[in-house]
Amino acid sequence: MMLSLYRLASGPLGAPFITAFLNKRLRDGKEDANRFSERLGEPGMARPAAGRLIWIHAASVGESLSMLPLVERLLKDDPALALVITTGTVSSAKLLAERLPSGAIHQYAPVDRAKYVRRFVDHWRPDLVLWAESEFWPNLIIETTNAGVPMILVNGRVSPKAFAGWGRAPGVIAKLLRRFQLCFAQSEEDAIRLGQLGANHSEYLGNLKFAAPELPADPAALNELERMFGDRPRWLSASTHAGEEAMIADAHRKIAADHPGLLSIIVPRHAGRGVEVTEMLKNRGFRVARRTAADPIDAETEIYVADTMGELGLFFRATPISFMGKSLVRLGGQNPLEALRLGSAVLHGPHMM
Repeated sequence: MMLSLYRLASGPLGAPFITAFLNKRLRDGKEDANRFSERLGEPGMARPAAGRLIWIHAASVGESLSMLPLVERLLKDDPALALVITTGTVSSAKLLAERLPSGAIHQYAPVDRAKYVRRFVDHWRPDLVLWAESEFWPNLIIETTNAGVPMILVNGRVSPKAFAGWGRAPGVIAKLLRRFQLCFAQSEEDAIRLGQLGANHSEYLGNLKFAAPELPADPAALNELERMFGDRPRWLSASTHAGEEAMIADAHRKIAADHPGLLSIIVPRHAGRGVEVTEMLKNRGFRVARRTAADPIDAETEIYVADTMGELGLFFRATPISFMGKSLVRLGGQNPLEALRLGSAVLHGPHMM
């Protein structure tokens, strides 16, 4: 019943509201204006003329990074294979533009309306879909499998919070999971939860995030950053979310009392929040420099707001201690492996999952 209501609401009945929502996202810069039609299922390029094509779907940056080793292995094993990788965020599109190998195409994922999904599937005609982690959008799953395309969940994840939430709609999640021929989980606990929610075949084979390559960094930019930092004690707060920066600022004051000259670096998860974060910190009395404004770091700078995209590899290398954002708020925490691979010790808040 709930699934039918969702399908109805995301169809012609809800079209005006969906259009208004997407237009607002476009105005707010949360959609790519140059490629917005891809969100409506319209192709950004032609399908490769011949050969097999696999569609890999990853929600955003974290999922995209975990899929890169799989993309490279698939193309190594079959150079004639075509891969289409879809994501839903501007930041992930920029990341993949820099890091996808030849033979892999990025497209924005169609919004979860049946007509958009059918348009996408009819154009790309995938032979197989690999679905990353926990993006259980009903129309994307239903319309794809209705077209006869087999689906496999890879690096599947169901957090305790998501498990409890889906437990209130057991019929919905069971119907969606049973459309996957295989569900490979990123932990044994995830495999158990997937099975309990209705997956026909769930199995733990390992976590693809452990296979992800190191985040890149431009050597010249790293040298310049280390020159600006000098020998000051410093720590990084990576991928922070709204509400965390104020707590990080309070922590800075306490730590600076024992470590004179402390420099705190904050990298907001969404770069567009840089101005907002900077103004909040200044209003609290901090001396702040912002990266996209090319503000210099001098001896008086207390907090550096690095509101850029794709530079975390730079900052993990340049700071000995990294706090993982999204863990002071009830959102589950960011992936700590990226920092650990680059030798930065990791701290996190109470909500890391």
